[in-house]
Amino acid sequence: MNILVTGGAGFIGSNLVRLLVERGHHVCNLDKLTYAGNHESLADLEGRPGYRWVQADICDAEAMRAAFADFRPDWVMHLAAESHVDRSIDGPGEFIQTNIFGTFVLLQAARAYQATLPEETKAGFRFLHVSTDEVYGSLGDAGLFEETTRYDPHSPYSASKAASDHLARAWADTYGLPVIVTNCSNNYGPYQFPEKLIPVVILKALRGEPIPVYGKGENIRDWLYVEDHAEALLTAVSKGTPGETYNIGGNNERRNIDLVRLLCGILDELRPRPDGSPYAEQITFVRDRPGHDLRYAIDASKIARELGWTPKQDHESGFRKTVAWYLENEDWWRRILDGSYQLQRLGHASLKTEH
Repeated sequence: MNILVTGGAGFIGSNLVRLLVERGHHVCNLDKLTYAGNHESLADLEGRPGYRWVQADICDAEAMRAAFADFRPDWVMHLAAESHVDRSIDGPGEFIQTNIFGTFVLLQAARAYQATLPEETKAGFRFLHVSTDEVYGSLGDAGLFEETTRYDPHSPYSASKAASDHLARAWADTYGLPVIVTNCSNNYGPYQFPEKLIPVVILKALRGEPIPVYGKGENIRDWLYVEDHAEALLTAVSKGTPGETYNIGGNNERRNIDLVRLLCGILDELRPRPDGSPYAEQITFVRDRPGHDLRYAIDASKIARELGWTPKQDHESGFRKTVAWYLENEDWWRRILDGSYQLQRLGHASLKTEH
């Protein structure tokens, strides 16, 4: 298939693009290359037949029309988004622009393109909108997010993704665009930009710096290995029913503090500290971020039941693979840390205003 992937130089996107190319699909990777987009994450695909790279902004309507007209996709897999909660607290404007307006522009371009397709091709066209479980808000001690759970976003990031989800479904209902929506739990794995919890823990530990844990570390997340997620997205776009939503989870709930200690224990095995003391000694509790949801947990039974997807990684195997990847790919993350981002705390200025 010809597959247009937006945000394909990002963390999830780069893992997805690699999977699609390895499966023999023709991929147009369209990415603006913001701070979290890293073309080096796909350096191994350069020159591969069936792989095309386009630097463009999804907010640019003319560029989107040109990309559709030139590449002629069978499927669109829309991952391009500003995605970090802490950054959305400090600067919500970019999240509104990219996640809401950019999705609108892309939906309009897809709608116009679909109208030009012959009937036999039009029937197979798909638009996969990739979203997050954060749109559902916070759970108590019990219960799971289901596809029918009421939206209750608490951060500028989750609010912008909730809005984009509603736009995608509205374009399906109003214009007949064959949209499929997925909402996933927290991803982790290779090529994750080192501002998220797991790479921060690994890299802070290796640098001998304090490992920050928000609040008391009692916030709970369901963790999804990124390669499992990529498989789920391919399953959803190829087998899913237009108009449906599929929740994608890792069946892997953990308190943040327990996860941090697990990562420290894996590092103790794979890269012991010179003095032999445990990395957990570096754990430092810091002031919680504003609006920090207590617990997320995904009910992924629908995609398992209807499409046959389940995660392959268990409660520890993916984390071990991830730690090993960061240890083996030091050049990749060092080039990022040599730039403007130095693992500093974000999302701290909760009263900061933006015009």
